[in-house]
Amino acid sequence: MLKSTCNMKVTIVGAGNVGASCAEYLLIKEIVDEIVLLDIKEGFAEGKALDLTQTKSSLGFKSNITGVTNDYSLTSNSDIVVITSGIPRKPGMTREELIGINAGIVRSVSENLLKFSPNTIIIVVSNPMDTMTFLVNKLFDIPKNRIIGMGGILDSSRFKTYISKATNINQHDIDAMVIGGHGDTTMIPLASLAKCNNQLLSNLVSEEVLSKISSDTMVGGATLTKLLGTSAWYAPGASVSFLVNSIINDTKEILPCSVFLEGEYDSEDLCIGVPVIIGKNGFESVVKLDLNEKEKNMFQNSVKAVKNTNSALNALI
Repeated sequence: MLKSTCNMKVTIVGAGNVGASCAEYLLIKEIVDEIVLLDIKEGFAEGKALDLTQTKSSLGFKSNITGVTNDYSLTSNSDIVVITSGIPRKPGMTREELIGINAGIVRSVSENLLKFSPNTIIIVVSNPMDTMTFLVNKLFDIPKNRIIGMGGILDSSRFKTYISKATNINQHDIDAMVIGGHGDTTMIPLASLAKCNNQLLSNLVSEEVLSKISSDTMVGGATLTKLLGTSAWYAPGASVSFLVNSIINDTKEILPCSVFLEGEYDSEDLCIGVPVIIGKNGFESVVKLDLNEKEKNMFQNSVKAVKNTNSALNALI
């Protein structure tokens, strides 16, 4: 990642594992100059921020972080806000089951953030992520390019991990992407387009191995929840920091993100993971991929599933 050369401010709401990990990566990489870490629990964000500040002399970064308890005035004029708040997924709990509680949290948080940073770019991490991103789009009158769900970047990193394990090829030499919903049954690892050192993955491994890579990717989050007893945080935090860096440094990278569709991929009126060009204003455009018939059908099934989850928001929007 490149270091930022501008005076940029990022607010992270939720000082739990994901929020704190994201803050740590942003600090270490010096991607932003100022971070505000906010949490509803008294003293929690302040403690995390102080702990991270005490790593400065050891790690050598110059960025600053401030922890606050529910005082949104201190988030004023944030260039980017990251919403990680909400309850984590517990073992046996689907993302969809989180919707009732987390929708209320995301709505309240977004209202408070926009009150003090009306021109900010919002990155949604809270689950169910596609539905929470859709909620923000529907509730607030801000351009859709400034509302981005992070999930596809995380899912793609897991996809690359399983490809690397199967091929013994470094993840940096792997080009692979996951689109569709950010859920165990809705994500679509694009195995047909995945490449290792510019060679198609399908030419390097058997169909059986290819299928296992895809299935392992789809349950990647659930696998970690089972092992850890809660949701993962290192890779999610890193994925958010990667997206923040892409926005701040105007990289024009193509990244899979959950964004509001208006006809792209023959879909509309929902947020779902598709490849987009990321720049300083958020996402600039949706990139059309040449999907095979199986992937097209899977994507439309994912659209139906996400819309079904979104229907639980009817009382809120």
